[in-house]
Amino acid sequence: MSEKKITILGGGTGSFVVLTALKKQGLDLAAVVTMMDSGGSTGRLRDQLGVLPPGDLRQCLVALSKAPKLWRKLFTYRFEKGDLAGHNFGNIMISALQKVSKNYDEVLDELHYLMHCVGRVYPAALSNADIQVTYTSGRVINSEKLLDESNPDEATIVNATAIPSVVANPKATTRILSSDYIIAGPGDLYSSIISVALVDGVSHAVQQSHAKLIYIMNIMTKASQTFKYPASKHISDFIKYFGREPDICIVNTDTVSPAMSALYATHHETQVIDDLTEVNFKGRIVRASLLDTFVHPRSTVESLSATFSHSIVRHDEHKLELCLKDLLK
Repeated sequence: MSEKKITILGGGTGSFVVLTALKKQGLDLAAVVTMMDSGGSTGRLRDQLGVLPPGDLRQCLVALSKAPKLWRKLFTYRFEKGDLAGHNFGNIMISALQKVSKNYDEVLDELHYLMHCVGRVYPAALSNADIQVTYTSGRVINSEKLLDESNPDEATIVNATAIPSVVANPKATTRILSSDYIIAGPGDLYSSIISVALVDGVSHAVQQSHAKLIYIMNIMTKASQTFKYPASKHISDFIKYFGREPDICIVNTDTVSPAMSALYATHHETQVIDDLTEVNFKGRIVRASLLDTFVHPRSTVESLSATFSHSIVRHDEHKLELCLKDLLK
């Protein structure tokens, strides 16, 4: 019997955790990755060199890698001083490969070989675009960077689109169509997940695919994207752009600690309320203990606030592995 084809939609930390959880299970793994990142090291390289954004690709490659530990450390190393301060070594290498390669397929082939990847990573699109969102307040934001960083808007997003319009990478849509399971999330709903659907052809492929569609619900809301969203609102926004309701929704049952809740509250973010039973979600709901509880025991809200730009509350890859293993049998 052939290996089951599992395809992850998204990018960033969420896709990294899911791919890490699945890569030991003998599956045919792939990730279709958002290409609308415009912040940090990725944004600087994209603007200055005209390359495709490398950051989300890099994280998925590292998650799938069986290369020696040194290579994985190099691909995640971030320079702290000098002209390269803030840049990630892996981002620079991917960008340099694009500059010396005939096309992006060659870039990816070299990266998969170099990193000894156990699966494939596909850009959702092969040309640059930005996510544009419009809020109920009337405010319009034209980039992932502005959507994600220091965004004070707590209104609801009423529309999202890609500017300019971009066509899907044919290899990405082919992979989606041939998948047995498609997994979306966790991750920032608009900048990581819905941004994939904004690429022309992706949502159609998801709708046409015979794959079971699994949605992994976020643990916390995101002020600029999902302010006060319960689980049902995450799902309804997902359906709006992908045109398909998930067959299965995985929901964490652990309660976030008071210290973490207090930290997130300072950013107007809260734990996602599970209201899927009340709204009669038609798919299967899988509730499980999934919270990564590792937080340095002597850490305080004040000391952790300096690292808030990173995901502090996240899914535990080992718990998620067990949950997904049961679903994918």
